[in-house]
Amino acid sequence: MQEFLIPAKPDLQAARESWLKMLARERRLSPETVEAYERDTRQFLHFLTGHCGGPPGISDIADLRPADLRGFLAARRNGGAGARTLGRGLAGVRSLLRFLEKRGLVNAAGAAALRAPRQPKSLPKPLTASDAKQVVTVEGQLAEEPWIAARNAAVLTLLYGSGLRISEALGLTGADLATEADTVLRITGKGGKTRLVPVLPVALRAVAEYRRLCPFHIDPKELLFRGARGGPLNPAIVQREMAKLRSALNLPETATPHALRHSFATHLLGRGGDLRTIQELLGHASLSTTQVYTGVDTARLLDIYDRAHPRARSV
Repeated sequence: MQEFLIPAKPDLQAARESWLKMLARERRLSPETVEAYERDTRQFLHFLTGHCGGPPGISDIADLRPADLRGFLAARRNGGAGARTLGRGLAGVRSLLRFLEKRGLVNAAGAAALRAPRQPKSLPKPLTASDAKQVVTVEGQLAEEPWIAARNAAVLTLLYGSGLRISEALGLTGADLATEADTVLRITGKGGKTRLVPVLPVALRAVAEYRRLCPFHIDPKELLFRGARGGPLNPAIVQREMAKLRSALNLPETATPHALRHSFATHLLGRGGDLRTIQELLGHASLSTTQVYTGVDTARLLDIYDRAHPRARSV
């Protein structure tokens, strides 16, 4: 993790570092989540430095009141942070305080009593089936190098065809999808949760074509998808290629690589897929997380009704 100047006394710095290591090793949170919690609590310590008149130590946060935390959230809101960012920031501070409370160092009741900011209700925004099909074809890719076009098509096909997160697709190794018999992937997702996902024949063909054209040797123990110079493929490259496709195909700004995962779930549900099965395929820990797609499908059906039924707009 990148080193930052932490505005805190040594005792609080050491305790916070132990907490971050616990999140990664024992709780097995993703590196992205740990990084976000590190950033949020660092910002909290910056706030407390001004709030307390100097770098805080454990004694300074031993009895934080809800008013102190509300002041932190207000400062972050004034800095432009939205409700989701504020909610995550409060979650990080609460987690740190609970960690210290279990060691008898602080009282976390003030943080527990504070209500998290109300989250805006928003639905995932999937692509239409026809747009998703266009995005994942090798013919539709804009890269000039044939092997890079094949690589992009293979990655995007896995996101849409198997509902993978981009980090999961780019984490595949040369041993994965090496033959036509590899029709199921064992994926380790968020929180170390392992799931089995099917691989469509079209995805197997896309990966096979990428392997055939790739100019670099793909060792079974190394990462499957490579960058232009042979190193690991950076997620930002996939994001950039998708942005080019958005422009070329006149797709909305919401058409991102992650939207292909939303499309996977929404299109399965629209074709009669079982919600519990979709939950397993996506690797969601809670069914409530998957249930958001029922709202997407309902909204889509109502939109079709409004546009297609002859009496839908009659008074």
